[in-house]
Amino acid sequence: MTIEARRVPVVSTYHGVEVSEDYRWLEDASSPETIAWTEEQAELTRAYFASLPWRGDLRERVEGLLRADRSTYSSLAAAGDTYFVLKEQTPRQRPFLVTLTDLGDTSTERVLVDPEAIDPTGETAIDWFVPGPGGQQVAVSMSEHGTEDGTLFVYDVATGEVVGEPIPHVHLMGGSMAWRPDGTGFWFTRCADPAGFGQQVWYRDLEGGGEDRLDFPAGVADESIAENVLSASADGHWLMDRVQKGDGGEWQIFLRPQEGGEWWLLAEIPDNCPYAVLGADAVYLLSRKDAPHGRILRLPISHGATVTDAVELVPTSNLVIEDVAVTDATIWVADMDGGPQQLRAFALDGRPLPAPEVPPVSTVSAYWARLVRLGRDRVAWQGESFTEPSTWWVAADGEPARRTALTSDTPVDLSGYVVTREFATSWDGTRVPLNVIAAPGTPRDGTAPALLTAYGGYNISLVPHFSTERVLWLERGGVYVVANIRGGGEYGQEWHQAGRLGTKQNCFDDFIACADHLVDSGVTSRDRLAIMGGSNGGLLMGAVITQRPDLARACIAAVPVMDSLRSEITMNGRYNTTEFGSVEDPEHFKALLDYSPYHNVRDGVPYPAVLLTAGENDIRVDAWHAKKMTARLQAATSSGLPILLRMETGGHLSGSLDQTIDETTDLYAFLFDQVGVEDRADEFHAEPRS
Repeated sequence: MTIEARRVPVVSTYHGVEVSEDYRWLEDASSPETIAWTEEQAELTRAYFASLPWRGDLRERVEGLLRADRSTYSSLAAAGDTYFVLKEQTPRQRPFLVTLTDLGDTSTERVLVDPEAIDPTGETAIDWFVPGPGGQQVAVSMSEHGTEDGTLFVYDVATGEVVGEPIPHVHLMGGSMAWRPDGTGFWFTRCADPAGFGQQVWYRDLEGGGEDRLDFPAGVADESIAENVLSASADGHWLMDRVQKGDGGEWQIFLRPQEGGEWWLLAEIPDNCPYAVLGADAVYLLSRKDAPHGRILRLPISHGATVTDAVELVPTSNLVIEDVAVTDATIWVADMDGGPQQLRAFALDGRPLPAPEVPPVSTVSAYWARLVRLGRDRVAWQGESFTEPSTWWVAADGEPARRTALTSDTPVDLSGYVVTREFATSWDGTRVPLNVIAAPGTPRDGTAPALLTAYGGYNISLVPHFSTERVLWLERGGVYVVANIRGGGEYGQEWHQAGRLGTKQNCFDDFIACADHLVDSGVTSRDRLAIMGGSNGGLLMGAVITQRPDLARACIAAVPVMDSLRSEITMNGRYNTTEFGSVEDPEHFKALLDYSPYHNVRDGVPYPAVLLTAGENDIRVDAWHAKKMTARLQAATSSGLPILLRMETGGHLSGSLDQTIDETTDLYAFLFDQVGVEDRADEFHAEPRS
């Protein structure tokens, strides 16, 4: 089940080392030959799934889950007496923006911006939004076809009408804005290059009109890969710009008065302050300098003040400080211990205060849902776990937490499944956590199918997260495992540093150790183990199957980085050099070549069954990574197991509801077919392929 791609040897020389490859021509997405080859792959993949007699039954089950009457809420914000939140509600294709006047009563919801009403094809998505002062206006960035190339609109909340001219090229990555206190203007980010490079800060005057004005801080470490996060103080006096040097890179923090004055550098890269929030009269900084687990500093705001003038309020501990929010009287801190999280509360002078207890192995803050300040005296968080769906909680200063009505509905009940925390031992003795999710009494005799996933990059932590689709695996006797490998932030800065640049190999070794642990402890066997990862996790998949082809029976590599030598020439590639390194550096080049999946495929090796996915409009990871890896694996493998490419027209992130149903069906059909599942629900039966 392969297609023989034309081999055209191309040799590149890096620091005197010649590197040859055969499929560079697949990088040209517009060439007739690439288009024809991609369509042949699509036909091959369609034929594979059509050969599974039970796929139709599986699709019915997936549709029943994902089209069930359900709703979820994300990205909560407040302004004045109005709450704003993104809502997903079947059968709508995309999340839409609603307002509420009472978090305890969803009957107060009013739809404000519905992308499907704007674009009935379902190809337009809301990337992010920021309410204006008093809740009278809201800025909403939307992009089409998964490109993440957003256009920023300002809506009048009362009428739902667009105010002023839309602003193009406000990219999702690093895109942000901050309002003036009277709502007459705002600062926003926009890329100087439509391709997504050279992000800058501009100001728009909604009242006076005129041209947008550039207002970019001087002294940014590398303007070509800067990602700016803007925020304004609640009183409207101050504007902050947190600038990251590429994805996963270091941070600078700039501050300026909104009225008059200039930007000044508050925290430089060596100060190691990856996060900060503005309080009433001070900046509260998360500092990791000499404290890899983090500590909280307070810096009274005065013009020219720097982090060297800050005082410590919350010292470092054995827990990792992941997030912080500040109300008028309380500092709220989200701590993490290898993935699971908890909350702590402190007075503004650093005295500990009572804090709400959260369930074990659960989440209160993630990179997609941070702690949220609501007004002067409240904070909100989105709590969830592997077995409990997300719910927004609110706590007022000095009062117990209360559950809001913003609870995610789900057609499945996972509360009966058991989550255990186990540890694998990596090559250097490092203990690597695994979250093992299974039905009670699941045997440890190697007979259960297991699905292992991880990420391991950019300081992003895989925190406990509820997934409706996960029931497809669990209800048929499967064991679902989430590993917290190095490269993430689960154990703080050192955990991240131990899995980036020249130490990236630790990520792959940690994952291999986790897979071996599952087999050695009887959770599963090689023939019943599948592995899955996306984006940086897709790179992880490519690396481990080329380094340990015997590791698992099946592998899904979604939107993966596979050619580590040429990745930085792509639209988003330069942003990633701070995480992976650059071929321009001799030491980085050696490390990249050692693990680059595409360059480490060997002819005649029995590789596992592999399903690669990609989006033609992906600006983060070009689709040619998956195409080239598919061609190389198909030519090299001796196992006879399928090497498949599944293409979408979208981008890097989740697509529409229809696209999600199609993709979920195919992913689980592939897994069930390759490792076999037991027919627990009597809906279909899949035997492992011989």
